[in-house]
Amino acid sequence: MSNADAIPALLIALPILAATLPLGLGLLRERIGWSIAAVTLAVETVLAGLVAVVVIGNGTVRHQLGGFVPPRGIELVVDLYSLLVISLIAAFSLAVLVFSRRAGPRGNAFYSAYLLLVGGLMGVALTGDLFNMFVFLEITGIATYALVASSRRADAAVASLKYLLIGTVGASLFLIGVGYLYVATGTLNMVDLSQALAGQTEVVQNAEMYEGYDELYSYPLVLASFGFIAVGLLTKAAIYPLHTWQPDAYATAPHSVTALISALVSTVGAYALGRVMFTVYTVDFFEAVPEAALFIAVIGSVSILAGSVLAVIQRDVKRMLAYSSVAQFGLIVAAFGLAAYAPSIGAETAARYALLGALVHLVGHGVMKGGAFLAVGGVALSTGARTVDEYANLARRRPFFAGSIAILGIGLVGVPPTVGFVGKWFVAVGAVQSELWPVVAVIILSTLLTLAYVARLLEKMYFDHPGGEPHDHEGGVAADGGEHAATDGGTESASQATTGGVVGSRVTIAATLLVVGLALVTIALGFAGGAFDAVLEPIIDQFLAGPQEVTQ
Repeated sequence: MSNADAIPALLIALPILAATLPLGLGLLRERIGWSIAAVTLAVETVLAGLVAVVVIGNGTVRHQLGGFVPPRGIELVVDLYSLLVISLIAAFSLAVLVFSRRAGPRGNAFYSAYLLLVGGLMGVALTGDLFNMFVFLEITGIATYALVASSRRADAAVASLKYLLIGTVGASLFLIGVGYLYVATGTLNMVDLSQALAGQTEVVQNAEMYEGYDELYSYPLVLASFGFIAVGLLTKAAIYPLHTWQPDAYATAPHSVTALISALVSTVGAYALGRVMFTVYTVDFFEAVPEAALFIAVIGSVSILAGSVLAVIQRDVKRMLAYSSVAQFGLIVAAFGLAAYAPSIGAETAARYALLGALVHLVGHGVMKGGAFLAVGGVALSTGARTVDEYANLARRRPFFAGSIAILGIGLVGVPPTVGFVGKWFVAVGAVQSELWPVVAVIILSTLLTLAYVARLLEKMYFDHPGGEPHDHEGGVAADGGEHAATDGGTESASQATTGGVVGSRVTIAATLLVVGLALVTIALGFAGGAFDAVLEPIIDQFLAGPQEVTQ
């Protein structure tokens, strides 16, 4: 085993073990949590960079915990698909930590939950078997419930409880589906499962059950397992109508937490759905049961429309962005459905475009939405503005935040040259080549609806001047360089904000540069469509090739 083979285990173990330190060492020193989290996440970022070099240069990295071979042992896998997500987790969790330095919350318990969440997210992305995916989804959920409630607001506690209840139902459905698969095949390793479902009797432990079946794709127990697992993961990804936990959680959580979970938690839920669809069930399953792929494409399309319509009618900016996420993740899920369905009608090229669009948008949405929530958080902390009307004249008062929100919003619409355009374009091409015209119409209509609520925000920020005066509660924030910038007029005891932050507290220059940097990344990635295609081609080939080789 090379040194690189140990990195997947370190990426999971390091933040989970470090999560105990803020609470333990906090008995000796107050507010040590941020420093511990910063060192841990910096190391995580370096490890993610090292494994990226290995995977891009030499291919998939596998680690068998304790040397035990699957299916009895636990396998961790870093391929190009999981590499996308672990890179996003490592980089964005460190970036949000910089923002939280002043924005808070600052308690040691907060940073323990923060590191636990990172470990859980890494586990979901890296695990090679379904039961451990369930375990890591639960770790992620528990940490997220605690972080949402960390603002100590009553409505945040209610939102966290709502998330807990709905998330538990989703996890339970996922576990039932996993149980069905285990009963049907006797294994939970993803690659072994793909072979077992294809009818490889040397892998299937209960082969006598399937007399008369060439493969297990149409076996009732397998069909039921897909239904339970898909609905469970669609709940985790906040797809309409299973999204109801998300808007309240996003709107009431501290700004740092909202940015973190909007960029990573639902992203990992969508990632898990793609992983299960193309690594466990594979395109062969969807060719045998095309209705399953159409179900995914339809529910994704419904989520695109519903999320876009609900976003248009919101006045609270965080709720607007939350419903926008329902639509954007709907696009990713619809693209997965398209990619799974297209081979069954002989449209392999369309499948490639749809899958490429889904992967690009998975990362692009994390960058855009995470950046947007950080910018909105910066605005709320520095001016107290939370609604669209309160954003009037923001371009004069907070030019960098306003400019960043404008760029990130344009990216969500899908205007070139942004990464939002690249992902949406590839998905749309896949839909056209599949001749699934209702999906094409949904993408066009949702683009217009997204333009409607983003344009309303831009109009308020740049062209609405209510007397040209800032809000009375506007405190001194120098970092954004806008008019009325003061030296730091607010103190932490002043005017407690309803979001767990403090109106008038300083937003650091580093936090402002971070938001501006994410806006620039959104543009830079918009020129990388060809690079995405070249880098992701091997994993797309693998996903569309059917069951992989057994690992033992």
